[in-house]
Amino acid sequence: MARPKQHPFPRRHPLSSLPPRAWAAGLLAALGACGGSDDPAPPAPPPPAATLSCDDSMKAAFKPDANTQVVLAKAFKQGDALALAGTPASPAPAKAGQDMCLVKMVVGPGNPGTADAPSTSPGIGIEVWLPTPANWNQRIRNLGGGGWAGGSQASATLVGNAGAAATAALGYAVGSTDTGHAIAGNGSFAMKEDGTINSALWGDFAERSLHELAVKTKALVEAYYGKPQQYAYWEGCSTGGRQGYKIAQEHPDDYDGYLNGAPAFNWTRFITNELYPQVAMRRDLGGPIAADKLRRVSAAAVSACDTVGGQHLGFIADPGQCHYDPTRDASALCAGVAGNGVVGTSTDAACVSLAEARTINKIWYGQTADGSAPDPQADNASGTTLASKQLWWGLTRGTDLGGLAGSSGTPPVARPFTIATDMVALELQNPSYATPSFTNATGNGADKWQDMSYADLANAYDRGVALQAAFGHINTDNPDLTRLRDGGGKVISYHGLADQLITPAGSLNYLARVADEMGGMDAVQAFNRLYLVPGMGHCAGVGTVSGSAGPAATANTVPLPAANQFFDALVAWVEKGTQPGPLMLKSADASVSMPICVHPQKATYKGGGSISDGANYSCR
Repeated sequence: MARPKQHPFPRRHPLSSLPPRAWAAGLLAALGACGGSDDPAPPAPPPPAATLSCDDSMKAAFKPDANTQVVLAKAFKQGDALALAGTPASPAPAKAGQDMCLVKMVVGPGNPGTADAPSTSPGIGIEVWLPTPANWNQRIRNLGGGGWAGGSQASATLVGNAGAAATAALGYAVGSTDTGHAIAGNGSFAMKEDGTINSALWGDFAERSLHELAVKTKALVEAYYGKPQQYAYWEGCSTGGRQGYKIAQEHPDDYDGYLNGAPAFNWTRFITNELYPQVAMRRDLGGPIAADKLRRVSAAAVSACDTVGGQHLGFIADPGQCHYDPTRDASALCAGVAGNGVVGTSTDAACVSLAEARTINKIWYGQTADGSAPDPQADNASGTTLASKQLWWGLTRGTDLGGLAGSSGTPPVARPFTIATDMVALELQNPSYATPSFTNATGNGADKWQDMSYADLANAYDRGVALQAAFGHINTDNPDLTRLRDGGGKVISYHGLADQLITPAGSLNYLARVADEMGGMDAVQAFNRLYLVPGMGHCAGVGTVSGSAGPAATANTVPLPAANQFFDALVAWVEKGTQPGPLMLKSADASVSMPICVHPQKATYKGGGSISDGANYSCR
């Protein structure tokens, strides 16, 4: 059944849509009429208060609480450049697809400190795009952030999320937040000027900003349109997926439906693990493996595991069944190195040394405290629970490893994923472990991560788990979704099986834990359904490399979700009670199609037809 529409008062009385005072006066009048009193009828209730205007008057008119201040209200006409006073002329800003109103506000108290210091914040920036009353579809569709979030939502001179305006042009009221800090893509905000933990901004980043976004968007919508929304939705991927699950866990009534892609829950665990490929290469080999060599080995893994019906599909449909091991592949190993090359890298770009092959197996397996990895034939890291020595899972075989094991130049120079180095610096409360982009009054990042042993990185991992209370419980790993279920909320989550940054094993592990907590997978699917997308990368696009045989992996050969395909399924579930089932995906040129199934079912080739035709697969 569809979830009941949300209204601030019961809709059993025709006066209930009035403001509280008018509603009370009208109710007294109605009671008096029913009682047959001879007293003269009281005066008619006043009309509803006027809605807000999209101009400077909103700064005084919209005051939902003492902590909230509107910093800008600006109207845009269709075709106007989505620009404010500080917007650069190049690149040219996007243009408004419809008439709309931009409202920007700050919700305090933030974190006081030295001006321009990363840890100083006036509060949570919130930016809301409002269609005209005639164009509003009576729905809220708030959007999540990415990475460390941050942005210009609190700025009166810069647009924080111009992309949200495109969604508003479809009829939705759309909000986003900077999560409490303005610095985009950097974790420096989470450390105080004295190098200690900035728990206030951790709390804003992890949870408070998300709930405030929901509350303030709803209040603004009701004040602007004179009535509340009928439905409210959350949509986000990566950090935005984690944000959606945090709200679903802690404030499940904030939204009717949640679309959570590649969720970054288990935050400190998987992000510390994201530095493991660089540490493993440095400890075992003295430096990174060249990018071309990583791609060659990943390509060999694809071609070893992408066969369907005796043909190469071009991407791995089920990485959990892939046990490819480059230490056993003579075509991948440099000639004459099988018994040597235990230390160091090879200089031959066309092959890897045995030592390099072993390190790649470690990267695929994921972080361990001592740098060990089992034989892939016995354990290919496909379990939904961690093995005895495993701290977290690695990326799936065939995935492009350049995001986490990246390098550049000749000889290659390591290019670590900076969110991971930031996280290690925050766990150890020492900025020097980060890259130089991390700034603090006690000292900036100095790439000290390069000196870390396997045990050092494992210690950072343990510290991250131990510091959850100070970090605002950023891991977002509570499996108890009872209040979400009981309130009628719905979640669709999805994850690319070739995600280059967040291993899909985290999504599988979380859903398994929810099932253990809440009565089994069938019970969970009544309110939370997961889709796994073969070949898809982080949140969108192709994440797999092309195999050494078979078709190249491109948008024209890998079926990917269409725009709004997941969101439309969520809306149908929330508003019509249509339970989401298999979704047919198509490649960009529609030459390849394949269904994706609700986990734990998988698309299985039935035989007798083209492996590129989704009609020849069923969910089993």
